[in-house]
Amino acid sequence: MVIILKAKTTQAEVIKLTTELEAKGVIVSPVIGTELMILGLVGDTSRIDPLQIEANNIVEKVMHVQEPFKKANRLFHPENTIVDVCGQKIGGKKIAIIAGPCSVESEDQITLIANEVKKLGAGFLRGGAFKPRTSPYSFQGLEHDGLELLKKARAKSGLPIVTEIMSPYDVELFAKDVDIIQVGARNMQNFDLLKELGKINKPILLKRGLSATIEELLMSAEYIMAGGNENVILCERGIRTFETYTRNTLDLSAIPAIKKLSHLPVVVDPSHATGKRFMIDPLSKAAIAVGADGLIIEVHNDPEKALCDGPQSIKPDQFGKLFKDLKAIAEAVGREM
Repeated sequence: MVIILKAKTTQAEVIKLTTELEAKGVIVSPVIGTELMILGLVGDTSRIDPLQIEANNIVEKVMHVQEPFKKANRLFHPENTIVDVCGQKIGGKKIAIIAGPCSVESEDQITLIANEVKKLGAGFLRGGAFKPRTSPYSFQGLEHDGLELLKKARAKSGLPIVTEIMSPYDVELFAKDVDIIQVGARNMQNFDLLKELGKINKPILLKRGLSATIEELLMSAEYIMAGGNENVILCERGIRTFETYTRNTLDLSAIPAIKKLSHLPVVVDPSHATGKRFMIDPLSKAAIAVGADGLIIEVHNDPEKALCDGPQSIKPDQFGKLFKDLKAIAEAVGREM
């Protein structure tokens, strides 16, 4: 339920109504803008009579929210959320570029790529230390050693690091060492993990599950936000369809759909979506054109010898050319790189 208040309502009046509503067993989330004031009600609103609320002199109207997600809902939070990561912004006018290898392989490799992508325009370094793989015989990452190498690459390049978490038991460690904690597609509905991530104040990059609907993605975000952590960034990384030519099917329509439903920033991962490096260029451009707030692109210095996902990785020089092209598209749609 959403309560829209009349203009010029005083703080004292807002507090009085909030107290009355909370006495009925709901959580009240106020959104106080320059021209609009909203109270979002989370919880069991079945005992609340909308007509009784509308009888209050400070209430403009009461609206029912049909979607089960509340905190992630744009009705509760009309302004776009901007997530601050070490002074850099994800969301808003500037487009965030996250780049790096699928897996951390060595100190030389991750440091080299970090310096290269920074020089070419990236604002964040990605790299997998813990790798959930379909096959148990595939490279699983360097785990804690890989995390240490990412920290060294951050110290040398100055780029904030983005890496994937797999276990709720590692949340404390990641909260201390990682700048953006990535929840992979396979863990999008790992609710124990999401609840633990809701207890920390650290940006979370939440990837859409392989067969997840947009509502299911937003409900997973709701788990994190309901715990108190509202620093959530959503990621469209392709979904499973009947098509077999690409690794997944990149759902570009999800970006404007999510933007309509939610205030959270959305980034796109064209690398995992397609599994083919020649598609990264056109789909990155398309993602920016339809409103994505950022891209996460796999960049490797030697893709042919990569321990993980070499076919979907581009070289630094290809990344540099793509970045220049993306700047032109960003300017055309009123954004910045």
